[in-house]
Amino acid sequence: MVSDFEAQVRATEAKVRATNEKINARTGRPLVVAISVGVLLGGALLLSLIFNKALFMIFVAPLIGFAALELASALRFAGRSVPRIPTVIAAVAVVPAAFYWLAPGHWLITLAGVAFISLWRLVETIRPSHRASAIDLLKDLAAGTFIMAYVVFMAAFTVLLTAQPNGQWWTLAFLIIVIAIDTGALASGLAFGKHPMAPTISPKKTWEGFVGSALIAVIAGILLGLFMLHQEWWVGLVLGLTMLVTATMGDLAESLIKRDLGVKDISTWLPGHGGFLDRLDSSLFSAAAAYVLFLIFT
Repeated sequence: MVSDFEAQVRATEAKVRATNEKINARTGRPLVVAISVGVLLGGALLLSLIFNKALFMIFVAPLIGFAALELASALRFAGRSVPRIPTVIAAVAVVPAAFYWLAPGHWLITLAGVAFISLWRLVETIRPSHRASAIDLLKDLAAGTFIMAYVVFMAAFTVLLTAQPNGQWWTLAFLIIVIAIDTGALASGLAFGKHPMAPTISPKKTWEGFVGSALIAVIAGILLGLFMLHQEWWVGLVLGLTMLVTATMGDLAESLIKRDLGVKDISTWLPGHGGFLDRLDSSLFSAAAAYVLFLIFT
């Protein structure tokens, strides 16, 4: 009896491992670990937004800082000399500026950050080991500007939105929709995915996954619009469809960046997720769009 039971346990374990390996092969990452990390991040996000929205700065500042650092490091690996210390400083500085000074602070500190990173790079050229041709130097300066524009400025829209009266609920709503879109695309893609959506950019993204993400975006948008944002149902529909477009664009944009850099993930700091930027990609354009919709409908 004992030996039969042990044999059944071993057989079950083997089936579970085989199933996990198939899922991991389809998704390209350990799904169980990815879900665990996602739950932890989601819990921290909820706590920061629900209890005291000023805490959101403590949550989001490290995310933006690490994401900027990741991209700076990846660009350096690709041959661009982007100074990492001023990049992180500038990225983190935008967060309180956007929260307390709103749109003027968001713009001003972003531009100041670009100037700070550029000046740092120019000063570095004094050292022989950091000198570069005029063209390479311009490319380095453009790379630093790109990080501030693509990662920092776009991500800080979440802070700008949260700082508005009742803006934290819009932030929470659009992030839930984006997460639902990613989850819906993953689930429907695993179950039904056969037709690649953009095979040269993101081979695992399928049209079947997009249809699943569209369905859940509409449902989540309408429900959150009605019960969290207290808006008309069609406002939630507009929010859901807008997030569908921007989240998909953000995901494809980061996939294109990784393809150009020749890497699978921007970094490996988040188990099962790659890097912080790999988790923020769908939210970058979505944050700006959600802020615009907030201004229109409130």
